[in-house]
Amino acid sequence: MWRVAAFVGRTLRGEWQGIVVDPVRQLGRRGLPALFLAFLAAFGVIFFHALAQRPAGAVVVRLLGGVKGDLPLWLALLRTPVSLYVPALDLPVWAGITSLFLAFALAELILGRARTLLISYATTLAGTLMVRVMLALGPGWGGLGLPPGAGQVLDTGPSAAVVGLFTYLAVVRRAPIVFALTGGSMVWESIAVPNLAGREHLIAVATAIVLALFHERDRRRPPTRPLLPVGRAESQGGTAGRPRPDDHVAVG
Repeated sequence: MWRVAAFVGRTLRGEWQGIVVDPVRQLGRRGLPALFLAFLAAFGVIFFHALAQRPAGAVVVRLLGGVKGDLPLWLALLRTPVSLYVPALDLPVWAGITSLFLAFALAELILGRARTLLISYATTLAGTLMVRVMLALGPGWGGLGLPPGAGQVLDTGPSAAVVGLFTYLAVVRRAPIVFALTGGSMVWESIAVPNLAGREHLIAVATAIVLALFHERDRRRPPTRPLLPVGRAESQGGTAGRPRPDDHVAVG
């Protein structure tokens, strides 16, 4: 029991350092502009949620960011970036905004702006494309396929990106507790409430794990060695034929 308690304590301390302390230090050094993506995502969700409260606004939101499995692929790809800011109308929006802001804020501080955008879009897009594969399979296939009626259900919106970002951070920062709270909760959700959103969340978790493992493999890869040693390359390069400072030049 003592070893288990010590292991849990070390794990919590490491996760606190990697997931909380380091990002807060980054925020202190870089200031609020370091949270540009987090503020953009939160304000985007608030804007589209307020717009969808009116009938005409709901039509605009659906045309701009409503992604379904039965849409033409080109139209679904066109709407997918906007769907990151379109919340599910049957869920409490403020709880969603809090988790969305936290996920983007931590990812932007730890991973940087470009990789945060890449992970959030890739995990969302993976769910959108895999739903089409499941619809193409049809009912059956050991529960993997989906009936045609599932093509009328809206995609998850920003929640897939939130799950993907938390999962990616948990893997690259070696935070098993954060991983259990995100990826593990998505597995439980898909078992307890088997629906389209649960499947897309599982796909987001799997995509984030694969991307994080590829990143870790590239980071550990040793740097490539030059074909020629530095001294030999210089002697055969631009310095060839030039007198070196210690060369003796005969005079007279």
